Amino acid sequence: MLVVFGGMSNYSGDDISKFLWMVRIAAGVFPKIKENNYFNKGHYRVDKDASPTMKKSLMYRLCYYRFGEVRTRGDQPSGYDTVRNCEIGLKNFDLEYFREAYTSERWMVRIYEVLP
Repeated sequence: MLVVFGGMSNYSGDDISKFLWMVRIAAGVFPKIKENNYFNKGHYRVDKDASPTMKKSLMYRLCYYRFGEVRTRGDQPSGYDTVRNCEIGLKNFDLEYFREAYTSERWMVRIYEVLP
């Protein structure tokens, strides 16, 4: 599984930025998926106010896995997403069905092995 993540390198064209389009496409095929579940009070967020659905999503978890341990700017807390200008809302979590296989130096490319 490959994800493109720009929160470390300030690349705004990453998968989290495009994620709502993926949700919209999936909702067209799977009616159980509701775009509004990814919003909190009408806003798309990844910080402490991110919706529970967003924090549980595979995209969120694959992009932000171990990111809560990283300082991107000296004047900001660990887990500070430079694209969305916020500290991420979920920092300490494990992956159950994936293993991190590769993360590039600036975290732009993240590759995960799918576990049996």
